[in-house]
Amino acid sequence: MFDTLQDRLAATFKTLRGKGRLSDADIDATAREIRVALLEADVNLAVVKDFVAAVKQRARDEQLSGALNPTQQIIKIVNDELVAILGGETRVIRFAKRPPTVIMLAGLQGAGKTTLAGKLALWLKNEGHSPLLVACDLQRPNAVNQLQVVGQRAGVQVYAPEPGNGTGDPVAVAKASIAEAERRLFDVVVVDTAGRLGVDADLMQQAADIRDAVSPDEILFVVDAMIGQDAVNTAYAFSEGVGFDGVVLTKLDGDARGGAALSIARVTGSPVMFASNGEQLKDFDVFHPDRMASRILGMGDMLTLIEQAEKTFDAEQSAKAAAKLTSKGGGEFGLADFLSQMQMVRKMGPLSKIFGMLPGMGEIKDQISNIDERDVDRIEAIIHSMTPAERDNPKIIDGSRRARIAKGSGVEVSEVNGLVNRFFEARKMMSSMANGVMPGMPGLPGGGAKKQPVKAAKKKNARGVSGNPAKRNAVAPAPAAVDPAAAFGGEQLDEAALAKAMADFQLPPELRGRLGR
Repeated sequence: MFDTLQDRLAATFKTLRGKGRLSDADIDATAREIRVALLEADVNLAVVKDFVAAVKQRARDEQLSGALNPTQQIIKIVNDELVAILGGETRVIRFAKRPPTVIMLAGLQGAGKTTLAGKLALWLKNEGHSPLLVACDLQRPNAVNQLQVVGQRAGVQVYAPEPGNGTGDPVAVAKASIAEAERRLFDVVVVDTAGRLGVDADLMQQAADIRDAVSPDEILFVVDAMIGQDAVNTAYAFSEGVGFDGVVLTKLDGDARGGAALSIARVTGSPVMFASNGEQLKDFDVFHPDRMASRILGMGDMLTLIEQAEKTFDAEQSAKAAAKLTSKGGGEFGLADFLSQMQMVRKMGPLSKIFGMLPGMGEIKDQISNIDERDVDRIEAIIHSMTPAERDNPKIIDGSRRARIAKGSGVEVSEVNGLVNRFFEARKMMSSMANGVMPGMPGLPGGGAKKQPVKAAKKKNARGVSGNPAKRNAVAPAPAAVDPAAAFGGEQLDEAALAKAMADFQLPPELRGRLGR
């Protein structure tokens, strides 16, 4: 979603490289480019004006850090201001002191409220809570059925006493759900309300009546991040008609320009609390303004990547694989270990999404976006076509075995050869890194290019004389004594004066201290 903005900002910062200091003209030109980039990303005009003014003011007033060059300092200022307009600090749910905590979802039809209710319930369940979904959208056809399906996929209970499809009282259902949650000991109630194609009085009145009936601890406004500036106008209307405590952004994985995500927190004064960036129920997490700013500036999001890895990877299995790489695990890292690690990585999501969280990947995002997940499927098929002995010791895979594996996995023999060869190279590199050696890095143990053996100088003939008779018969002149001082144009040195000068010579104190003299 933020690719265009990321490219424009990267191009702007690239023009500042190599400058020892930034003049007012440089700051003005940079601010102008940032303004254009934000406006092209469909960011609210008032937000853009405040943002650019803050960047220019800080760039002129702040003392440049000695550890950063001017370009890095500008990037730091832009990063800080991005974090500010995205909400500043991470906002978490305020749970009620006496359960159940009531969370009400509001927003327009099509924003993804019902699906997001299931995602939120699954997230709460993984956090150790017992959520109850409440179907209060009784107008949209099959809305109740959709919530029941989503709840079943998330593994949470759904309270739906009315069939919906235009029948039933949503206010009565919402009020009854609180008593049901208390009776069945659910500690969180998530109320899914109805939406409209546009803001109208009936929608606002129904949402206000549900709010008054259940007294929610949190009212979350669900907004489609792809609708641009209209999201801000809708947020204004809901803020005045119903009020809300936080914003949830959906469809952040879309290809729109992302202006709503950068505008809504500053315009409404309510923080963005959650973000949904995929179709799966697990594609949902807490919104961190600092991490989002880091992604926009192309610096990756390592904290989120680490958190996802901690949730996905089996710590014991990963430790065993690492021990094999360091030759301390009683065996050698084989293709079976490689397959299990690759399958864990795939559980984290698409490879393009994972690589996109790494710092510096913005410059090769075109290659990352072209990653074909089917290549990974072919690798799995090749490994599954091997015997257990071949997976544990790939060195035994000879030509006939490779032909059998290729036939069993439906690929060419060249693909099997490529996989095995790349595996050996990767294992060698990972083993070196696991043992504290960076391959290919000069100056480190085991790194750098191999030293070429010094060839012995080619000797002349055994007698050490020239083979030319004329040169051999000529009398070589005696070498003249060379005085060191005369060789550099000085006078003849007196030995006694030279000895005295050497005795009186003293190193400077700084150098003498470094040399320990």
